[in-house]
Amino acid sequence: MRLAITGGTGFVGSHLVDAALAAGHDVLALTRREQPPRDGITWVPGDLKDRSALERLVDDADAVIHVAGVISGRGADAFEQGNVEGTLTMLAAATAGGVRRFVDVSSLAAREPKLSLYGGSKAKAEELVHGSGLDWAIVRPPAVYGPGDKETLELFRMAKLGMMLMPPKGRVSVIHVDDLARLLLALAAPDAPSRTLIEPDDGKPGGWTHREFARALGAAVGTRPAIVSSPGILLRLAARADQLFRRDRAKLTIDRAAYFSHRNWVVEPKRGAPPELWQPKIPTQQGLAETANWYRAKGWL
Repeated sequence: MRLAITGGTGFVGSHLVDAALAAGHDVLALTRREQPPRDGITWVPGDLKDRSALERLVDDADAVIHVAGVISGRGADAFEQGNVEGTLTMLAAATAGGVRRFVDVSSLAAREPKLSLYGGSKAKAEELVHGSGLDWAIVRPPAVYGPGDKETLELFRMAKLGMMLMPPKGRVSVIHVDDLARLLLALAAPDAPSRTLIEPDDGKPGGWTHREFARALGAAVGTRPAIVSSPGILLRLAARADQLFRRDRAKLTIDRAAYFSHRNWVVEPKRGAPPELWQPKIPTQQGLAETANWYRAKGWL
């Protein structure tokens, strides 16, 4: 296939590009910064506000995979522009360019749109995709981890130190980034299910309790960390402190603290991918260990 990809320089997007090239697809990828040449990929300079760049991006494409988005922002405008307006302009470009297949990367947070600005913006973006008239598929990943991820890196670092501050009691689903990339490619195919919403995970029924996942992280880095379940108010205070000291580099924002405190971030089994289309391949304990090794090799851990 000839695939138009947004967010191709980010964590999920870069793994998606690698998987697409390994599968023999041609890739057009949007980028705001100059990228080194690479066989099989055409880098398209521009961003989601650049109409001419988006026209070049979707030129003769078989499918669009829209990965780009804002995970952390300092206010509602950041999420509105990055997730809602960005999706709208991408849908308009696909429609004008005659691309029928549109795969949108949303988030499990969209299930609870009133809980966080992030989740609310993802829910609005989903509504735009639903009403687009295109041949769409929406994927709501749970927590995504894997080599290159700077979000879960903080959890690995806490596990290495032997003390993990975790959200209040609850459960969470997770997925390895390479498994997610395979699903996105499968959904871009012309014979993939149409107008479908999928919540994928690692295949663990009922997800992980926060304590189970903390112990799994400890095992990945070779420790048995003390696990402290933090009330939501402490997470919010920690978020304020993180923003005070790290400002724009803060990982734990107040908005993120709000949805971290939710007790149920487990995927709905009825929204799983058809098994003949996709199944997870990477056991989480193995994936966490390999991710920890990658962090060590890069000097991050």
